Amino acid sequence: MILADYIALALFAFLWAAYSWFSAGSGGKYLPRQSLNQAMVERRHRWIYNSLKRELRMIDTQIFAGLQNGTAFFATSSIFALGSCFALLGSTEKVNAVFSHLPFVPYGGQAVFEMKVGGLAFLLGHAFFKFGWAYRLFNYCTILFGGLPMTREAEADPETARRAADHVIRMNMIAAKHFNSGLRTLFLSIGYLGWFAGPYVFMATTAIIIVALVRRQYFSEARLAIMEDD
Repeated sequence: MILADYIALALFAFLWAAYSWFSAGSGGKYLPRQSLNQAMVERRHRWIYNSLKRELRMIDTQIFAGLQNGTAFFATSSIFALGSCFALLGSTEKVNAVFSHLPFVPYGGQAVFEMKVGGLAFLLGHAFFKFGWAYRLFNYCTILFGGLPMTREAEADPETARRAADHVIRMNMIAAKHFNSGLRTLFLSIGYLGWFAGPYVFMATTAIIIVALVRRQYFSEARLAIMEDD
C-alpha cells in the first residue's frame, strides 16, 4: 500500500462517520435544514398517535409487516454478498492474473488484495448485523403495538394510552436508526469497491456516494414532499 491508499481509507472512514452523525440529527444544529430521516421522526409520532383513534388496526399491522419484510430482504442480501467475499478470497490466484495485466490500475499484490476484500467483508458484516438487529426491534415494536389500549380505553385514560404509544414510537425509532445505518453501510460499500481500481478512484467513488446520499437526505423531492405541510 502507498500513502494515497491510507489517505483514501481515512477519507472514507471520516466521511462515513460525519455523514452518519449529521443525518442522524446529532449535528442538526450546524445545518440550516432537517434531513429526511429527522423529518420522518415526527411522522412516526403522528402515525402511532393516530392509531389510538382507530378501533381496527389492520392497516398498522400491515405497515409493520412491510417494515419487517424490507429489513429481512436487506439482511438476506447482505449475508449473500458476505459469502461472495469469502468465495472471492478463494480465487485470489485468478484475480491476481487479471489485475496484474490491467492498465492504469495499480496492483499491490495478493496480500493487499486480500486486505481490501476483508474490508469489504467487514462492511457487509456490519450491514447484516444492523439489519438483523433492526428486524428484531421491529418485531418487538409489533408486540408493544399489540399492547396499545383500544379506542374506548384510550379515551378514558389518555395519559396511559399516550405513554404506551410513546414506547412503541421509541422502539420504532431505534429500529429505524439501525435499519438506516445498515442501508447507509451498503451504499458506502459500493464506493468502497473503487479501491480495487486504485486509491484515487476510491476517493472519487466515496465522494460520489456521499454527495448522492446528502442530496437524497437534504435536497430530494422525497424530503420536499413531506416538508410541504411545515
